[in-house]
Amino acid sequence: MNFEHSDKVKNLQKRLIEFMDAHVYPAEAQFEAEMAAARKAGNPWQPTPVMESLKQKGKAAGLWNLFLPESQLGAGLTNLEYAPLCEIMGRSMIGAEPFNCSAPDTGNMETLVRYGSEAQQKQWLLPLLDGSIRSGFAMTEPAVASSDATNIAARIERDGDHYVINARKWWTSGANDPRCKILIFMGKTSPDHTDPHRRQSMILVPLDTPGITVLRHLPVFGYDDAPHGHAEVLFENVRVPVSNTLLGEGRGFEIAQGRLGPGRIHHCMRLIGRAERALEAMCLRASSRVAFGRKLSEQGVTRERIAEARIMIDQARFLVLHAAWKMDTLGNKEARKEIAMIKVAAPAMACQVIDWAIQVHGGAGVSDDFGLAHAYANARTLRLADGPDEVHRNAIAKMELAAYL
Repeated sequence: MNFEHSDKVKNLQKRLIEFMDAHVYPAEAQFEAEMAAARKAGNPWQPTPVMESLKQKGKAAGLWNLFLPESQLGAGLTNLEYAPLCEIMGRSMIGAEPFNCSAPDTGNMETLVRYGSEAQQKQWLLPLLDGSIRSGFAMTEPAVASSDATNIAARIERDGDHYVINARKWWTSGANDPRCKILIFMGKTSPDHTDPHRRQSMILVPLDTPGITVLRHLPVFGYDDAPHGHAEVLFENVRVPVSNTLLGEGRGFEIAQGRLGPGRIHHCMRLIGRAERALEAMCLRASSRVAFGRKLSEQGVTRERIAEARIMIDQARFLVLHAAWKMDTLGNKEARKEIAMIKVAAPAMACQVIDWAIQVHGGAGVSDDFGLAHAYANARTLRLADGPDEVHRNAIAKMELAAYL
């Protein structure tokens, strides 16, 4: 394994860092101001002028769609090449969208590239790649333990040339956003199939289809994450053409594994960047504040936490790079253990590092002034999103035990 970045990646890193310094970091305060004004006006669910401007700048700079390995539609980068670039974007809570590299769109675009028909790609993938629309992923349900995806109760029933969908979903990212035009929906087409992993299908559902009701937005630790956010959505006798099915009936789990692998590691890549920025904030704050006659940076407990943070971030980074390398060389399926490992390790690391940064900032750390509280809420949520820690640990243990059973 050689983790030395190629000249192409080093050049993209340099350009991304310069773009973040020149445009993204200065725009963070403006983005928050625009969102505050929208909330005060009663409608935060609308695109912000500053983000739309950043997207145009990102596209003009040629820093667009940097993901999508094994596809000519992206930048031609492998997962290993994309990892250090995604880390740079992850340093800011608004850092991915200017480059059209936001979740859940990246995972949905990869799904359409891998499993979509030519007609589906033309209708939905191309505008997603252009950044003119956004998308959502409707899988989790409030009535069942969705960590076990075989529990999903959503029904997709055939009626001639259409499917009829009935379900209640939640944590459907982006359903509040007026730019969100298409959902990838998972539900049961064959509830009595002898193989529980062949009962589910995935289907494309336009959000403006009659029978869809966005019931409410779902705050995360009090943050609404507008304008994209997360929603609870009701599907009542929603009719979509059979041609909207991805890959075919009973292939939902197969698609989910292909989709969630890249999505999981992208989250982890971004968390490395977020933790790096938290460590920088911790060092700067510790070097400037005095307590009990000494700078915080001279206190033993602070130095120990700074050292541990550096160790933990680098450990997580190398685990991410190894998982990305294995995805590139052996495929997503063969890398599932490494993906599961980093999906457990990266959020736990980020939560701890951000928590230490909050502690050094004192009362300021839990305010909105430094962005640490929001970063912590995001990192903590990722111990649940795309599968909780417990499920990934169980999968890792089963793969380890397989050699002995």
